[in-house]
Amino acid sequence: MEIEYDMPGFMRLHKSGRVERFAGTETVPPSPSRDPTTCVASKDIVLDTAANITARLYLPDTATNPGKKLPVVVLFHGGAFFVCSAASPIYHRYAASLAAAVPAVVVSVDYRLAPEHPLPAAYDDAFAALKAVVAACRPDGAEPWLAAHGDASRLCLLGDSAGGNMAHNTAIRLRKEGIDGFGDKVSGVALMHAYFWGTEPLASPVDAPFDMDRVWDVACGGRFGRDHPYINPASSPEEWRQLGCGRVLVTTAERCWFVERARAYAEGIKACGWQGELRFHETKGETHTYFLFKPGCDNAAKELDVVADFIRRC
Repeated sequence: MEIEYDMPGFMRLHKSGRVERFAGTETVPPSPSRDPTTCVASKDIVLDTAANITARLYLPDTATNPGKKLPVVVLFHGGAFFVCSAASPIYHRYAASLAAAVPAVVVSVDYRLAPEHPLPAAYDDAFAALKAVVAACRPDGAEPWLAAHGDASRLCLLGDSAGGNMAHNTAIRLRKEGIDGFGDKVSGVALMHAYFWGTEPLASPVDAPFDMDRVWDVACGGRFGRDHPYINPASSPEEWRQLGCGRVLVTTAERCWFVERARAYAEGIKACGWQGELRFHETKGETHTYFLFKPGCDNAAKELDVVADFIRRC
């Protein structure tokens, strides 16, 4: 069969439209009775019935006191917009660890994947998920864990790789559209090894294993150029300065494919006139999203501490 696009080890798109995935297909169940390692309970929920948006929700054991409010983290998983889910082992483990470390209620969102659902489908799902989480945190909210323990006034968006791109774009859209009864800003946005790109090459110590121009073309079905603000925030500083949050954390690694984009983001967001607090954390010697695949290493523990501290301060 003729192949339209091949991303070795990840995904193959056939000209017929058939998609084969070679990564991110494994799943693990939630732990409603609490995970023995983290003491975090988790369950799968429907966030938006009309839009068919689901999520995995995490509640730390510190929330046992009735009425105890915790920060809320809306997490968007990575996977180049093509693979993985909230139930992927690496994301289940990370979300539970983060919920315990902060402590916070973590909402790990499932969203429609490309290429079957090209962008902006994932962006639309992300914003719909945010609106649903905000509504659920109200005293009469439909989800008991969020209604009892979620503090929407301390809500952070977080994502890694493509999920980091989604967190950024969700905050941009929030500032433009707002949410009734909530406003147009979240407390913070954490961009972990985020997937940003552009036509202007930036020197990088590590070559990406894939043609990132082509990845973007396939992810969006060719609808958006390679310097569209979705993928290159610097192409629209007027929009960037309106990022809907008061604090931003950018993390990267010395050998991450997007390390120069992360450094440029940290420099550019202040230069564009955004009025907020920026924190930048770069891990020496490590690769793209290493913390997902080596969660027990010292650097991963340090990065988790940085993220948890950022969320607590929001």
